[in-house]
Amino acid sequence: MKYKLAHKYDKYMDKMMGPNPIKLQEELLEGHNIPKGATVMDLGSGQGLTSVFLVKEYGFRVFATDLWSDPTDNMEFFRSTGLDTDKIIPIHADANDLPYAKDFFDAVVSTDSYNYFGREKDYLGQKLLPYVKRGGYIYISVPGMKKDCHDNLPKELLLSWTPEQMDYIHDALYWERLIRQTEGVDILSIHEMESNEEAWADWLACDNEYAVEDRAAMEAGGGRYMNFIGMIIKRQ
Repeated sequence: MKYKLAHKYDKYMDKMMGPNPIKLQEELLEGHNIPKGATVMDLGSGQGLTSVFLVKEYGFRVFATDLWSDPTDNMEFFRSTGLDTDKIIPIHADANDLPYAKDFFDAVVSTDSYNYFGREKDYLGQKLLPYVKRGGYIYISVPGMKKDCHDNLPKELLLSWTPEQMDYIHDALYWERLIRQTEGVDILSIHEMESNEEAWADWLACDNEYAVEDRAAMEAGGGRYMNFIGMIIKRQ
């Protein structure tokens, strides 16, 4: 895929918390259906890089929602990028206990985080969907497997991750079966993303301590079992 937007954010790569989320997000939102000016939750926004991208490139009003990042630090980052802070609001919140009004968001975008909290069968329907307006969209990208192999994990993957950590990563069929258990949604797409190799390469090249830990598995060929999965869901 040719990235027309992601290169603008190379100077902020120290804000990455995993494989390049900007490339993943640019691909995920290609041809998106979210109107300009929409109110969007960036769920699992980390240090706010994806939230800045959503505001600057798509014209959304974004609530940068994350449990593990400091909202004060994120606000300082947002200001440093020149953004109007009426357009980007950092929120410290647990994805399982969101502090928003029902039917508040036109859309939710979640990049490289949904697999940590969204694997319970009731999560989507009970803990996320109520905050999305009827007719609104949920765009998700998650690290995945080409085919689930948890009963016989390749030794390459275990060079960097434990079996417990690998349980956060599943194939597209797993996600389709999970989401189909939720009433009131239409699945528009569940697909393997093109950005997998480039997103991983950018991550492994940085000095983040977690990226360094991930190198052993990927350098041993673990990437051939992995992908990123994009999901586009619409609330009925």
